[in-house]
Amino acid sequence: MSGLIALLDDVASISKVAAASIDDVAGQAAKAGAKAAGALIDDAAVTPKYVHGFDASREIPIVWKIARGSIFNKLVILLPVALLLSAFAPWLIPPLLMLGGAYLCYEGAEKVAHAFGWGSDAHSSEKHTDPVGEGAALEEQRVAGAIKTDFILSAEIMTIALSTIPLEDTLVMKAVILAVVAIGITVVVYGSVALIVKADDVGVHLATERSGALAALGRGIVKVMPGFMKTLTIVGTAAMIWVGGQIIVHGLHELGQHQPYEWVHHQAEAAAHALPQVAGLAAWATTAFFDGILGLILGLILIPIVARIVNPLLGATILPLIDSVKGLFGKREKA
Repeated sequence: MSGLIALLDDVASISKVAAASIDDVAGQAAKAGAKAAGALIDDAAVTPKYVHGFDASREIPIVWKIARGSIFNKLVILLPVALLLSAFAPWLIPPLLMLGGAYLCYEGAEKVAHAFGWGSDAHSSEKHTDPVGEGAALEEQRVAGAIKTDFILSAEIMTIALSTIPLEDTLVMKAVILAVVAIGITVVVYGSVALIVKADDVGVHLATERSGALAALGRGIVKVMPGFMKTLTIVGTAAMIWVGGQIIVHGLHELGQHQPYEWVHHQAEAAAHALPQVAGLAAWATTAFFDGILGLILGLILIPIVARIVNPLLGATILPLIDSVKGLFGKREKA
């Protein structure tokens, strides 16, 4: 009997440890997802453009193909790279995080520039020259373009997620957290995209096939969706610039360049003292505002650099390598 009681105690202890580990994974994954909000909103805002012009019956299958490519990007390519960095070169994580932050600033700044009619007519995340072809060929080209864009956004997300995981965590724990983040974020983003691209169809169906309150709801959905998409784009742009600027300011602070961080912190404290009734909100809003201003300035500086140097380099090296890796896995699946 005593042996059975001891065994039950061991099982209970293991269960407690397992439950604590699950809670830890969930908590850290949620924290990483919140940190990556800027990239998430941008992904959700950009992806619906890739299904534009296709028959309604193909919209969800196209979103599903892009989602599968996104999971491949995160789990097969980016997660192993993140674990290798964590194990052998953790000192590279802050600079890579800053690189991702700079890219967010660039993406957001280019959208702002495009909105004001400055520079290029196409935004980089949305830039996909309408492919030549029809039917299945056109669909595959659109999907391939969306997955390439997703790779850059996924790299930002995984780097941000890795930066939030304590260095003392085991490699297995880091792998589990990153996998949870990768799957969870993909489900949230592409689930939202699926709802967005089908909202118009649902609204039209309700407006034409139903009556009374349901028909009115359908008409309301049809009227609201264009404004919703525009608002989503604006919010996504603001979030990218703010998150990117915040990453850069904090990264410089960690690397010993304290001036931007201390200046923003001083402005936030002044705002909190000026509005003691809402001190916390005032400090947060002021910090976000100035992080965003710094991010926008950096992004505008980066626009010509990315257009003339970075994009040609990526087109000649990184993207063909990704295509080769995916082609290799595709051949194995067929075999």
